[in-house]
Amino acid sequence: MIPIVVAMLVIIVLAGVVVLYVAFPHRGEEVPNAPWVGDAMRKGVDRLPTLDNQRAKQHQ
Repeated sequence: MIPIVVAMLVIIVLAGVVVLYVAFPHRGEEVPNAPWVGDAMRKGVDRLPTLDNQRAKQHQ
């Protein structure tokens, strides 16, 4: 029972992070009362391999 509860909590936290990112930093806005959260999310997204990042690396 405990592993299921822990897994569900992890899923809920991950979904919350995705919603927070889509609601604010992805649109170019600051997160209210916590601008450091938006900065951290942008840094993390910039490091992830996305299609835009891959195209930029191929043209260099």
